[in-house]
Amino acid sequence: MPNTPAAIGKGVTALYARSDAPDSMVALARQLLSAIGGVVMIDDEALMDAVTAVSGSGPAYVFLLAEMMTSAGIEAGLPDALARQLAEATVAGAGALIEDSDEPPSQLRINVTSKGGTTAAALAVLMDDDGLGPLMRRAILAARDRSVELGS
Repeated sequence: MPNTPAAIGKGVTALYARSDAPDSMVALARQLLSAIGGVVMIDDEALMDAVTAVSGSGPAYVFLLAEMMTSAGIEAGLPDALARQLAEATVAGAGALIEDSDEPPSQLRINVTSKGGTTAAALAVLMDDDGLGPLMRRAILAARDRSVELGS
C-alpha cells in the first residue's frame, strides 16, 4: 500500500510477489510503483499488516508530531505562525537527514544530544517508561491489529 507522501514522489510501497510470479511482472510492478517513491520487497505477505502499521499509517504519526511540536511551541511562548514554521521545518530537515545519513536514527539522536543540555532534558521525558516509546509501540500494534481485522 503506498503512503500519502507518494503524492509528491516521496512515498514508500511494500511489494509482495508470490514465488510463481514471473520476474517480468515483478519488475514491471516495481517500475510502476517507483514512480511514486521507494519500493521495498517483502518475502511474506503476512508482513503487509505490519507494513501498513509502520509505513501506511506512519505519515499520520509524523504529522501528529509536527502538530504537537507546534502546540507546545505556542505554549512555550512562540507566535502561532513561527511555532508552525519551526516545527514543520524541523521535521522536514530531520527526515532529510535520516534519508541522507548512513547513521541510524538512534545515532543521529545521540549526535544532537549534549549531556545536561536542553535536548537531554526533553529526551528524558520522551524516553521515560511511560513516554513516546511505549505509546508508539501500542499505536503501531493497534494499527497492525486493525489491518488484520480489515483483511479478514
